[in-house]
Amino acid sequence: MTVHDPALDLTPAPGAAPFGRMVAAQAGAELRAMLRNGEQLLLTLVIPVLLLAGFSLAPLIDVGGGRRVDFLVPGVLALAVMSTAFTGQAIATGFERRYGVLKRLGATPLSRSGLMLAKTTAVVGVEAVQAAVIVVVGLALGWRPQGSFASFFGAALLIVVGTAAFSGLGLLMAGTLRAEATLAAANLVYLVLLGAGGVVFPLSKFPESVRPVLELLPISALTGGLRSVLAQGAGLPLVPLAVLAVWAVLSLALVSRTFRWE
Repeated sequence: MTVHDPALDLTPAPGAAPFGRMVAAQAGAELRAMLRNGEQLLLTLVIPVLLLAGFSLAPLIDVGGGRRVDFLVPGVLALAVMSTAFTGQAIATGFERRYGVLKRLGATPLSRSGLMLAKTTAVVGVEAVQAAVIVVVGLALGWRPQGSFASFFGAALLIVVGTAAFSGLGLLMAGTLRAEATLAAANLVYLVLLGAGGVVFPLSKFPESVRPVLELLPISALTGGLRSVLAQGAGLPLVPLAVLAVWAVLSLALVSRTFRWE
């Protein structure tokens, strides 16, 4: 009589890995690709750090009172979120779509929702590195954040919702425009929002007639919210959170309807 031992059963059992494992594997691949890309590192780390150091040390701007470094660190944190979640992701996804990478990934067991979740996870991982570097540089330059634990929780919540908003906008651009157009448009939007989003120049420097419009931009909402909790020690900034949430909901809804995978 032969006794069957399941431990010695070598019969092939094809099948997809668990959803969480697939997402983690794809997120790791996305994260490694981002960190190995020199242009991506320039956009996500080098430029924000240079802006922070340069504008903090040189009296190039009038921030309307207070220390420049206290004004700049929250803005540069917001810029780092935009550079990774919007600009970098839009360009990378646009070229992945052009070269058929997304189409090939669509043929794997990883669903489209899983791929988007993996990309978002990789973006959050890069943002964690960015935040650590910017905070260390800011502290070295004399930055002293204000507020309590609730203020830091508010800052984290702002970054999460801001990431969703910028990710949605980046994927919307990558899924509707050609790769070359996405490259040009993403960099142009980056430069425009850098100058007009309150990152290094206070919105009070702009004419009163355009300020209400500028305050509705996602970068302005994220910058203003982070500045209120980190530089002023305010509580949860509900208005900036609401603005970012609207951008996130609208952009991600449009992505689900209009994104072209081929």
